[in-house]
Amino acid sequence: MNRCPPRVDPITLAVVRGALETTQREMTLTLEKTARSSVFNVAHDYSNALFNHRAEMILQGQDIPIHLGGLMPAMKAVAAYFGDDVHAGDVIYHNDPVLMGSHILDCCMYKPVFYQDQLVFWSVCKGHVADIGGPVPAGYNPDAREIYAEGLRIPPVKLWERGRPRGDVINFLLSNVRSRRDWEGDLRAQFGAVGIGERNLVALLDKYGVHEVQACVDELLNMAERSMRALIASVPDGSYQASAVLEDAGHGLGDLRIDARVKIHGDHCSIRIDSPPQVPYFINSYAGNSHSGVYLGLMMFAKVAPPYNEGLYRCITLDLGPKGTLCNAAEPAPHVNCTTTPMETLADAVRLALEQAAPERAVGSWCHSSGINIAGHDARNHEDYVTMVLASLIGGAGASAHRDGWNAVGPQCCFGALTSGDVEVLEHQYPILIHRYGLVRDSGGAGKHRGGCATAWEVEPLDHAMTVISFGEGRHFPALGAQGAGSARADLKLGRVERKQGDAVVEVLRKNAILRIAPGERVCTVNPGGGGWGPALERAIDAVVHDVRNGYVSADAAGQEYGVIVDVARWTGRPGPARLEASTPELREDKP
Repeated sequence: MNRCPPRVDPITLAVVRGALETTQREMTLTLEKTARSSVFNVAHDYSNALFNHRAEMILQGQDIPIHLGGLMPAMKAVAAYFGDDVHAGDVIYHNDPVLMGSHILDCCMYKPVFYQDQLVFWSVCKGHVADIGGPVPAGYNPDAREIYAEGLRIPPVKLWERGRPRGDVINFLLSNVRSRRDWEGDLRAQFGAVGIGERNLVALLDKYGVHEVQACVDELLNMAERSMRALIASVPDGSYQASAVLEDAGHGLGDLRIDARVKIHGDHCSIRIDSPPQVPYFINSYAGNSHSGVYLGLMMFAKVAPPYNEGLYRCITLDLGPKGTLCNAAEPAPHVNCTTTPMETLADAVRLALEQAAPERAVGSWCHSSGINIAGHDARNHEDYVTMVLASLIGGAGASAHRDGWNAVGPQCCFGALTSGDVEVLEHQYPILIHRYGLVRDSGGAGKHRGGCATAWEVEPLDHAMTVISFGEGRHFPALGAQGAGSARADLKLGRVERKQGDAVVEVLRKNAILRIAPGERVCTVNPGGGGWGPALERAIDAVVHDVRNGYVSADAAGQEYGVIVDVARWTGRPGPARLEASTPELREDKP
């Protein structure tokens, strides 16, 4: 154990833990109720966390994995950048991936919390801004060949200094982004959130004092460490390796492979990542973001109980490989798509390597991100609009040994923390008409436990030409299944982007591109589903009939993938040829 704080009273510990958790939830609620862009107030693409004076994360919210894992190295980098030049009332802003940021659209605000002239905590909020300047609205530029062609990099800078706003710096930022009004509203929402964090933490210190609170915080870190060490110790010692493939999304560089090597020794785990050299395309991941990918893969495998804090990773050693590689990029590599691609593939590789050590923990992969951003001119207020449509990338979750994957909760990078919001809210905020938002039949990976179904999101611009930028993957390779899961119709599980005139599809895209959509035209994103678990022919016949009756699976796919012939008049099922030919007798029976 790294630290042995004085024994704390368990009741006091529970109260302090509850106060920290409540503080984080209040920060989240503040953002939801005060932010201006749909990325914040509809989709909730933000995360809040609390850190101690040593810049260790003491509490993470139930937020976005792509934010939370990278917040730990980012917080340390920002604290080291300013050193002793941090004072009460300071507020620092930062997004630079070269200095441990995730990608430049994820802008992070850090507020040091002082008590009796002593730095005790940091209150931190990271959120995905609607735009970050640069040549392409919303920041995702598939044509970028270097980071300078993507948008505004913000090294650590003070926006408030000793309680006074630095209007010149704030105006500099606002003058370099589209949709200035939304951006400023989100910035002030972040300021309100970190202020709530500071207020509540000071009240906690008033009640219990610095010494008692710090002792409780140290014990919470140690609790998390003990939990992870116990899990690692239960895994057989050894060296394990797995790979995952990152598909060519239109960059012409071919498919790319990421390798993960895991060594277990007692209660310690070391993880080594090997990836190809960085590429002139926006899928390179700098070190801070790659921490998130590795930690997501680890947590998908570990499934440990809370508390969730930096103590979990004390027994983990991470090596991202040499600088200048896909998962340890060096300036000036373009990178904006990295929080989805290659992070989700990186998470898959790490999880698969760990599952070599403990196959009973295997789960199906969640869907990979495949979404769009939109931009145009709103004649109602004579302003340009730009937004990342988080509803456009909601896909299916992976199945496990215990249940089917959840429908419409992905993608993997966000792990269910995003919300798609009401269709009417988006139509009110932007001059668009949403024609379709619903589940996609047959999109869930086939298995004894089925992968979650994906969604399709279809939009038409009203009275203006709309720019649409597609990004992500999952359009060539379906989500990985586990324990023998596989889909006879893998093509049904893939994502795609459809360009439509009325109801007619005139173009199908399986690559990242920038489109111009005229009034009367539509664009539809069809997302990938989650991976299944176990052989599909072992799925209970009643479960297959239920899926067909509820629109998750078509009658044709029930026969092709599950070996079940469904009578849609009586809603009954019987084994088909594939199931009858199976060697296992129980496959021929209708078992619940």
